[in-house]
Amino acid sequence: MDSKHGRPCSIAAALSFLGDRWALLAVREVIFGNHTFSEIVRNTGAPRDRVAARLKSLVAAGVLEQRQYQEHPPRYDYHLTQAGRELVPVLSALRAWGDKWVVEDPPLSVTHHGHPVRPRVICETCGGPVHEDEVEKTSNAADWDLAGPVSVSKNSKKPPAAPKGSAGR
Repeated sequence: MDSKHGRPCSIAAALSFLGDRWALLAVREVIFGNHTFSEIVRNTGAPRDRVAARLKSLVAAGVLEQRQYQEHPPRYDYHLTQAGRELVPVLSALRAWGDKWVVEDPPLSVTHHGHPVRPRVICETCGGPVHEDEVEKTSNAADWDLAGPVSVSKNSKKPPAAPKGSAGR
């Protein structure tokens, strides 16, 4: 078992694509309707070379797509793919968290039919709100449980795998 790289995790994998501040801010700008390179640079405050690199990686990752809007000289703008559109609630939750815990005066208001939008997690199957104390987490990563790496001594056999769906594995 190699735990030097940390827990196998979809959050870590997503952050390897999106964890850079400039990548998320570029996606934010496209969500806000700013599609051109110059708009994204202006509104993120990022250096042009960083924005260029992040946009290239977001396109390669399938989060954004480039569309040509001018033929001579060729110019392109950026649009959300399905994967990018599915980041909207993630960034909304991050914005709401920042409004509550980081900034004193939220710089953006988001409303729906005149009332503030507050993100929450809803179960797609039953439609009910999801509360952290009601969910079950199961580690599906080999040699890991929720507490961390499962250590196996050299003199003992590997512990038997827990039945599929059990909370300890």
